Order: sequence, then structure tokens, then C-alpha cells
Amino acid sequence: MTDITIIGAGNMTRGIATRALAGGHAVQILARDTAAAGTLAGELPGTVTTGPIGDAITGEIVVLALPYDAALAIAEQLREVLAGKIVVDITNPVDFATFDSLVTPDDSSSAEELAKVVPASKVVKAFNTTFAGPLVAGESDGHKLDVFVAADDAEAKAAVVSFVDSSGMRAIDAGALKRAQQLEGMGFLHMTLQGALGNTWSTGVKIVAA
Repeated sequence: MTDITIIGAGNMTRGIATRALAGGHAVQILARDTAAAGTLAGELPGTVTTGPIGDAITGEIVVLALPYDAALAIAEQLREVLAGKIVVDITNPVDFATFDSLVTPDDSSSAEELAKVVPASKVVKAFNTTFAGPLVAGESDGHKLDVFVAADDAEAKAAVVSFVDSSGMRAIDAGALKRAQQLEGMGFLHMTLQGALGNTWSTGVKIVAA
């Protein structure tokens, strides 16, 4: 099993940690709000270690479960300790002032911008099309969750694919890291559709074959 460190203490941390624990992985949660991290850890279905950002990172895979700007800032702060680590970017860099566009350049993505900040890390895009509720539940309307994974480093991608599959989900290889541009567009569209779908935030993006 793989050790997983999740930075952040919000709903996506709850979802990804729940799936990781279901897969038998060791989970560490680091957050600025250590009280919130401790409370969350106590509510999760397994033993989780917690600490402040700046504590030693135990995970081979580090998930930045943070909004886009915060993820970049934390990556900058932890650049040296993240060197050589697999760093998973889950964000959809939405302009929340208008909720009508992404804030990244047209020819880039959150994941690609993150890779510029931590050039010695192995950046992987994943989980940006999965909502927190379905992650906690482990399914959406009875369907296994699909997690699209994009990366330039083959070994890092394989490690995240293995983590996803072992945690009760289905990993789909989406190609090189530049495919994060399309994944983030898809994630943003999925978000904007929630009003028409009842605002349950319980839906999933699923690939099916005839």
C-alpha cells in the first residue's frame, strides 16, 4: 500500500481520505487549521495522522486538496520538500467572481502552472471531475467513480492509477499533463451543470462503452 499525504482539511480531503482508507492506504493530513484537520481525522473511517503544514511529509503521493491560488502558494512554500514527490493537483481553477471562466491562461492549466512552481516534483492531474460527496460514498447512483489521470511522468501516473484503482474507483489514463487543460474544462462544465441537475453535487462523469 502507498502512503498518502493530503494537504488541506476541506470536503475534498474528506472524500479522498475516505477512499484511501478504504483501499488500506496510510493517510496523513496536513493543514494550516490543525484543529479542523484533527476534527476531520476523528470523523474518518480509519486511523489518520495530522499536523500543521511544515511537518515532515510521510506520503509518497501528496495531494493538494486546496483551491488553485492556495495550491500554488503552498507548493511554492514547500518546493524543496516536494522535490521528487508525486504531487497530485485536483483543482478546477474557476473564476469564482463570475463563475463563468477559468483563471489560467488559455494554453495552460492548473496542473501545468503547478509544475512550473515545483519543477523537481512529478505533477499528476486527478480527481478534478469527482465531487466530495460521491468520493465519500464511493459511488454515484450505484456506479463506480471514474478518475481521469494525466501526467508526463509514466511512473508517477502509474502510481496514482494504482492508488485510484486500489481505493475502489476506476482510473482512466487521460494522457500527458497537457490534457489537464481539457480535464479542467470538463470539471468546470460539470460544476456549472449542478444547478440544472438539482444542486445535489452527487453526480459523476462516467465513461461507458456500448
